[in-house]
Amino acid sequence: QVQFVESGGGLVQSGGSLRLSCAASGFTFSNYVMSWYRQAPGKERELVASISSTGGTTSYADSGKGRFTISRDNTKNTVYLQMNSLKPEDTAVYYCRRPAGGSWGQGTQVTVSS
Repeated sequence: QVQFVESGGGLVQSGGSLRLSCAASGFTFSNYVMSWYRQAPGKERELVASISSTGGTTSYADSGKGRFTISRDNTKNTVYLQMNSLKPEDTAVYYCRRPAGGSWGQGTQVTVSS
């Protein structure tokens, strides 16, 4: 069963940093692109960042370019999202998932206060 368990969210002041983690299981992690998504209250879920199976290629939504860094550790079946210079508009529930499919995890709440 494909599963994703996100952690690392919390409450942080504007300008602060957080590092999110996502543990994946139920599939051969090192074979798949992984992505982070987020959903703010009243808004649709949106793609934040993606990373290739080897970690050699990354891509970001404009909202996170220059502030967010996605990485992965294929020995630990884990993908990370380092978020710096956080803004109140980054407040959302953050999820990870492989674009190839799988159930959504519970997500991790990120709240940025002004």
